[in-house]
Amino acid sequence: MTAITRGQIEAAIETYIDPDLKSAFTAAGCVQEIKIDNDQVHIELKLKHVCATRHETIRSALTEVIAPVAGSRRIDVHIDQAVEGHPSPKKLPGLAGVKNIIAVASGKGGVGKSTTTVNLALALAAEGARVGILDADIYGPSQGMMLGVAEGERPDTAEEKYFKPIVRHGLQSMSMSYLVDENTPMVWRGPMVSGAMQQLLNQTLWQDLDYLLIDMPPGTGDIQLTLAQRVPVSAAVIVTTPQDIALLDARKGIEMFRKVDIPVLGVVENMSVHICSNCGHEEALFGAGGGERIAQQYETELLGQLPLALAIREQTDAGQPTVVADPDSAHAQRYKAIARRLSAVLAKKSSQGGNFVPNIAVELD
Repeated sequence: MTAITRGQIEAAIETYIDPDLKSAFTAAGCVQEIKIDNDQVHIELKLKHVCATRHETIRSALTEVIAPVAGSRRIDVHIDQAVEGHPSPKKLPGLAGVKNIIAVASGKGGVGKSTTTVNLALALAAEGARVGILDADIYGPSQGMMLGVAEGERPDTAEEKYFKPIVRHGLQSMSMSYLVDENTPMVWRGPMVSGAMQQLLNQTLWQDLDYLLIDMPPGTGDIQLTLAQRVPVSAAVIVTTPQDIALLDARKGIEMFRKVDIPVLGVVENMSVHICSNCGHEEALFGAGGGERIAQQYETELLGQLPLALAIREQTDAGQPTVVADPDSAHAQRYKAIARRLSAVLAKKSSQGGNFVPNIAVELD
């Protein structure tokens, strides 16, 4: 049998560009081991991002590119994935069980940020991650309803000072809606709201999470500043619609995170097109190309585009978000593709070194 070398196998692997990483596995440092003998070629991949639904596709793709080099040898590709924690010099006690914190934000309300957050969290879980959601919108919490948590259900406590997160669809979650009646308005000033958010975050016993997604309130106010100043946020994701007025506010959100040294992983364009439930016709009701323009302007990327679809709204309102209600649907596949790319971009940024918890100074020009 013709002899082959590790270099030949690596060269073959380099010809496959993974769509989530947007690079070869060799360049991304994912190839842990290559063993060659007379009978087989064995490859060990260790991925730092989650993509469980694509493992079989990856195996097939690598087998195809390696086969011409391997000859008659059997090709065995083993894939493992392990999310690494975001490096930070300051780790708060209540977040000891959390590897990465991702803020999901928007400049204005009504762009579908909470719906996007819950579906992205479920998509990350479907790809093999352990995920939690903190509903940081103290004035208008909605994650409880979206996750199907019954009104009046309260979290258990531990050690007389911690809340245990409520688990639904495999997600750990905490929300102000779990602590007060849903008809009770939170008539609070900014410092009280910021304090409540910190308590929810730090007094919840988050258990071994790869990602904690924080569903941020709209705007760039007290909660956003408190989060940036006191919490080791790994990165942020901006949700917007293509509408010009939404893009204007999304720019403010991106600028805010840039000022406090929190990297923005990318932009999710929600309601990019309306899909008619009767005929399937697509129409860009709120304009087109806005998410891509703002991503280019701020040197980030458009993580994905989501449609304005009746099914997404109905499923989320019923406490069964799209990714769990119809996991094989085209809508669910879009959420999963965004989640995989988000995970890959964060893994790359973390390997390059993390941001710190900044001090914030307000300067008046």
